[in-house]
Amino acid sequence: MINCPKTKDQIKVTQINFKKELEAASKSMIMIHDPKLLIKLIIRMIVRKLGIKHAGMVIYEADQDAYVLGISRGEPGLKIPQGFTRFDKESPIIKFFVTKEYKALTVSRNAIVSDDINRLIWREGVLDKTGGNGIRKLLHDVDEQMRMLNTTACVPAYYRHKLLAILLLGEKNDGTKFEQDELDFFAALASDAAMAIRNAQLFKGLEAEALRNRQLFLRTILVLGSTIEAKDSYTRGHTERVTKYALAIAHQMKDNGSFEFDEQFFENLYIAGMLHDIGKIGVPEAILNKKGRLTVEEYETMKLHTTKGVDIVEPLKLPQVVLDGIKYHHETFIGSGYPQKLKAEQIPISAAIISVADCLDAMTTDRPYRRGLTKEEAIAEIKNNAGIQFRPDVVKAFIELCEKGIV
Repeated sequence: MINCPKTKDQIKVTQINFKKELEAASKSMIMIHDPKLLIKLIIRMIVRKLGIKHAGMVIYEADQDAYVLGISRGEPGLKIPQGFTRFDKESPIIKFFVTKEYKALTVSRNAIVSDDINRLIWREGVLDKTGGNGIRKLLHDVDEQMRMLNTTACVPAYYRHKLLAILLLGEKNDGTKFEQDELDFFAALASDAAMAIRNAQLFKGLEAEALRNRQLFLRTILVLGSTIEAKDSYTRGHTERVTKYALAIAHQMKDNGSFEFDEQFFENLYIAGMLHDIGKIGVPEAILNKKGRLTVEEYETMKLHTTKGVDIVEPLKLPQVVLDGIKYHHETFIGSGYPQKLKAEQIPISAAIISVADCLDAMTTDRPYRRGLTKEEAIAEIKNNAGIQFRPDVVKAFIELCEKGIV
């Protein structure tokens, strides 16, 4: 079959396609914050849509201080094995793209192409300007490395003049050489990819930092929640048990269809459970550890722990779900509780859940002035007070957990 040369119209169509592909790729890059996924999509697009037998991208990994091939796509036997290729800064291809004198050799083509290497070696003036046999040897080494990788073209991707990645391209499916408009497209794609990869790396770094901060925050909450137990000797372990019961009830409510809780709610409920009694830090120890029943005045002071708790955690800027659990877990379904005598659905769900969990643990814990109830007695008491002290759907989930033997 005779290959006819392309007409100007055909070339124009190809250029328009390149432009559309670049625009589409750029739009996609903006939305992706996972560097590996981003590279995977770029390489897949090159192989599937642009007729390249195989392609890969080496990217600088700061923790290894090296360039590593993480993603490779294409025909089996041709593509470079993922994780196989690792370039240090003395690797010929890396050295070529990071050394100022050598980078200048690729300005016109935006890449180094295997077919161009001999032309570069013998180009007039190159040996005099770049160190004679030094550049010749480096180019031979680059050529050898490209052959080993079965790579026809290498396109650098720079971010603020720093080499961030290199696009490795195999042969075209039709066997023709890379045209300049194709190399220009790959250079523009690599440039956009470098920016997107860097942004994705920064985003991942922020995510990791946020996760570390979140874990530190939750550990701080755990410590903060346990401080009250150092002051109130009769509530040892109370905070953790209430939090455990509350989370179990909430999960059961989600399972039985009573409520649609998302993962954020469960985290907020955990924090609320851990901090529900934090206001007791502001209650005198003589009242907290009194060995008899409280007087009316002492009980009024004790009741202030709900609002004091919210005041104590105010600097933490916690979500409203958490604040509700701290402030309203002593409200009752018929409106006889405190601090605001809320009733029925006026009581936030986080508080209604903690209320049942809190009462279960309080009733089954021994105090100096009374023995704790058995678990069976406490369960019966909670069941009898559904619709009076406790929200009925919360009690329903609690009873279901008891029947399963979970609580």
